[in-house]
Amino acid sequence: MINLLPGVQSTTAALTAERTRLDTIAQNIANANTTRGLDGKPYQRQQVVFESVLDRARISSGVEPQMSGPRVSKIERDTRPLRSVYQPGHPDAKDGMVQMPNVNIHEEMADLIAASRTFEANLAVLKTAKQMTIQALSIGKR
Repeated sequence: MINLLPGVQSTTAALTAERTRLDTIAQNIANANTTRGLDGKPYQRQQVVFESVLDRARISSGVEPQMSGPRVSKIERDTRPLRSVYQPGHPDAKDGMVQMPNVNIHEEMADLIAASRTFEANLAVLKTAKQMTIQALSIGKR
């Protein structure tokens, strides 16, 4: 069977992985000032860990490994320490200090731009593959 849309599998995997990354970044930004979550503790930044293509590649007796694109391995908590901010009137203050999430808005915005551009680039690949397939199919009609 001929694959009319080469690279679509890996591009689709990349789009899915980047969407997860964008969702995680949005969650971090939304909770940048959450001092008490459901567990009673300040929000901890989440980060996406991608699985390497080489981790999944299975090389067996001359057969090329299946490269299906990036995949989210897990979403883990950032282990950096929480920030302490002096806000004596805050309901969660202890001795005037409030434990704030370890979310840096500037870092999140930079990550958001990078993830957004990667998502856009993969959409462009998908669009180009579609156009190439349409042109290849039109050759047979002539």
